[in-house]
Amino acid sequence: MFVPDTREPDESQLAYQTNLPAQLTPLVGRKQEVEEVCALLRSEQTRLLTLTGPGGVGKTRLGIRVAEELAGEFADGVCFVSLAPVRKPDLVLSSIARTLGLRELGEKPLSERLGEHLKERELLLFLDNFEQVVEAAPPVAELLAVCPRLKVLTTTREVIHLSCERVFSVPPLGLPDPKHLPEDIRTLSEYEAIAYFVERAQAFKPDFRLTEENAAVVAEICARLDGLPLGIQLAAARLRLLSPRAILERLQRRLRLLKGGTQDAPARQKTLRDAIGWSYDLLGTEERLLFGRLSVFAGGCTLEAAEAVCDQGEDLTEEVLDLLASLMDKSLLNRAETEDGEGRFWMLETVREYALERLEADGEQKEARHGHAVYYLALAKDARPELTGPRQTEWFGRLENEHDNLRAALSWSLERGNAETALQMNAQLWWFWYKRGHLSEGRRWLEEALGKSASPTPARAEALNGAGVLARNQADYERAQAWLEQSLAF
Repeated sequence: MFVPDTREPDESQLAYQTNLPAQLTPLVGRKQEVEEVCALLRSEQTRLLTLTGPGGVGKTRLGIRVAEELAGEFADGVCFVSLAPVRKPDLVLSSIARTLGLRELGEKPLSERLGEHLKERELLLFLDNFEQVVEAAPPVAELLAVCPRLKVLTTTREVIHLSCERVFSVPPLGLPDPKHLPEDIRTLSEYEAIAYFVERAQAFKPDFRLTEENAAVVAEICARLDGLPLGIQLAAARLRLLSPRAILERLQRRLRLLKGGTQDAPARQKTLRDAIGWSYDLLGTEERLLFGRLSVFAGGCTLEAAEAVCDQGEDLTEEVLDLLASLMDKSLLNRAETEDGEGRFWMLETVREYALERLEADGEQKEARHGHAVYYLALAKDARPELTGPRQTEWFGRLENEHDNLRAALSWSLERGNAETALQMNAQLWWFWYKRGHLSEGRRWLEEALGKSASPTPARAEALNGAGVLARNQADYERAQAWLEQSLAF
């Protein structure tokens, strides 16, 4: 008869060997990030270091490379624990124990057994994919408290919020400016995003090379994908079927195009949509509402704009500021400082496309777009008298910051047949276009709005005057005279 061995193992004899997963493809770039993260983990002040960032940015790859660098500096090595398949926070400690080779025996709590086992050990504990089990953070903190030589490295899309936590935001791969590309192909190929595209492209199409003919297209592809390694990898895989130019043309709907990842990739990284959806599924109801509504902003928004456009009903019981902070913690939203110190919230375009899909699926697009247009019409009206006053520099700068949003509001108003809103906005903005040199663009907006609205209003008179001034400055005197005369007829 088989009698199971219930004797407690001699834990002092448990050997630690670094169990980091082998990487089958090279890590491209990331030299600076590896150095910075290694320096943080070497610091005595760092006990818990969190690598955050959106799905597909390469947090795990960076973490593994850092752990490889540091493995020899920890007497008891590195213990890698994959939490991707774990959904219940109370299973995190048992996952750690199982990876360490510990068995749960007797009545002693597992947290206590782990603490006793690791108390004198110098170990780097690498917890990968922590975002879906963030409620397990307190037990991890308790483990750190009783194990003075233990350090924890986590990868997560959501900040853990422990007092001992230090956060490192993993940036996308380095990109060139598509409008100012280096003339030398070799210099261009040294940008991380370009180098990664070429490396992945050659895995799928061995004869692929970066050339004078395709360099600008490849740079634009990488920029349109925000430098996200997952997106670049999925785009490169399409070279089996499409030319770089055809890939770029199809990136208008990037979430439809970028799918079909490798068979050994995690399910959440088979497509770019899956990668973002993994984060979306972890959001609460109000976070999801705000996430979708924020997608109507083009080029980001201020806190004031987010509050005005996204909180018009009574369905958000939490403060918009708190929800914004939560979306930032979950790597779905970013914040950048501006010269005026106000700051702007913005999404990666790949994330914004997903958010727009959710907004439409939830039936909220029309209301959110309308609120967006109303807000930017009011901003244009507030700006107009200021553009010739003592604060004109400040207000011209503000309109430049909001130029993409103004375009989006005008486009939506004209597409939806709300020509009056577009006409009123044009009447307020023509001086901005004139003084900032946006003559052709301003004239296009004015012509389209004037063509769709014939109502004899002061806004039409002002828009005709603006169209005439812009046409005159483009030396189109015939059209300028016609529009100016029509303006005077009101």
